[in-house]
Amino acid sequence: MSNLPHYQLYLAGTWTAGAAGQQMQSLDPANGAPWASFDCAAPSDVDRAVAAAKAELDNPAWRDLSATARGKLLYRLADLVEQNAAHLGRIETTDSGKLAAETMAQTGYVADYYRYYAGLADKVEGAVLPIDKPDMHVFTTRLPIGVVAAIVPWNAQMFLTATKLGPALAAGCAVVIKASEIAPAPMFEFAKLIDQAGFPPGVVSIITGDAENCAIPLTRHKDVDRIAFTGGPETARHVVRNSAENFAVTTLELGGKSPIIVFDDADLDAAANGLIAGNFGASGQSCVAGSRGLVQRSLLPRLIEKITQKSKDLIVGDPQDKATHLGPLCTRAQVDTITDTLQKAQAQGAVIHFGGTQPAGTAGNYFLPTLVECNSPQTQTLHTEMFGPVMSLLPFDTEAEAIALANDSEFGLGSGVFTQDLARAHRVCGRLRAGITWINTYRAISPIAPFGGFNQSGYGREAGAEAILDYTRTKTTWINTSAQPMGNPFVMR
Repeated sequence: MSNLPHYQLYLAGTWTAGAAGQQMQSLDPANGAPWASFDCAAPSDVDRAVAAAKAELDNPAWRDLSATARGKLLYRLADLVEQNAAHLGRIETTDSGKLAAETMAQTGYVADYYRYYAGLADKVEGAVLPIDKPDMHVFTTRLPIGVVAAIVPWNAQMFLTATKLGPALAAGCAVVIKASEIAPAPMFEFAKLIDQAGFPPGVVSIITGDAENCAIPLTRHKDVDRIAFTGGPETARHVVRNSAENFAVTTLELGGKSPIIVFDDADLDAAANGLIAGNFGASGQSCVAGSRGLVQRSLLPRLIEKITQKSKDLIVGDPQDKATHLGPLCTRAQVDTITDTLQKAQAQGAVIHFGGTQPAGTAGNYFLPTLVECNSPQTQTLHTEMFGPVMSLLPFDTEAEAIALANDSEFGLGSGVFTQDLARAHRVCGRLRAGITWINTYRAISPIAPFGGFNQSGYGREAGAEAILDYTRTKTTWINTSAQPMGNPFVMR
């Protein structure tokens, strides 16, 4: 590994080798070759990171910093992220295979998340209570919840870090970020900016490693007060069980199989673009991928034709090339899952209109954009989260049927509706069991808009003004304002 770029753990403001000496390689998804290596955390490293975070909560350099001053640190971090967006984007592309054009743009926009929470830092207010007892002045304040464990996946790590780290730091917490052991390099590059921004050492640590040595010790650690997790349902179940050890307040963002409903009055180009964005954008590696396309039966043939036409010139290739539309998938396991799921769907009678295979003569984890026409709601591609560029379309006849099909899922993160009937748009939106509904658009995000799901897509919300409150606890203070001393507690009045 000595010839590869190497990343150590970022612990308490210093770069540190993992205590157990365990290292892993990061593979370039474009060619499958190792391109970097990194240290993995041992349980003792987790202990050190959490201890440093807990110590900062009592360190005057952080504890006594005004909320306005915390905001200024976040503004500085935002500027650094924006200035280094191209560099961070290139690293993320090499590590995960996502398009450089997307990683650079997304990282640049992430700066606005830090600015949003920088502005909110000194807007967290308490209240004076109209208490029902005489001579009592009672008020509430909001204090930092404490040590935060933020578990971030590889597929949108700069964004999903900002939705956790931004409000946590604005509230005055200290954070241990557990980066995915798949493609963690951009997180270690980001750590350099945390250092440059001037946060006290220990306020933010960034570690990575496997479940047994890193994730489990972190999520069950006795001194962790808050867990913010993004990932899959199976891992989330372990996180919830682990949180029983520390009673940490926990939020979960778990992805899903989001429906996009297209009614027969929809603008055909807009609907096709929405489905393409929802399925082929980020090569389908998005937690809100609209991979269940529900299309009114009379429109289905024309929509398939339009999507086929718009997709024929999509370029699958080098993710660093600006001309590329779809890069490789991050892992070989994704390619295998897609291949297996498509075979099962075809056995069920589904028709593949285009794609369905890896491109010929290419190395790496590439997969062609794929359109599947399903003849049954039980078709495998409608139920398996493949995390790849596979669009499945299923016909429906009535509005009620479309809503029932959309809600027939264990998930409930995103959803989309394409129609020019405003009343129907509102009506359908109100009945969809999903945390987000986009109408006549798809995959739009903002730091101002809450993000989260229903059902097995998790609970809690990230982004939006209220998210900062999730990183605080309410404290109630009673003050006796009477000129008389407190009376005999055994004399009831």
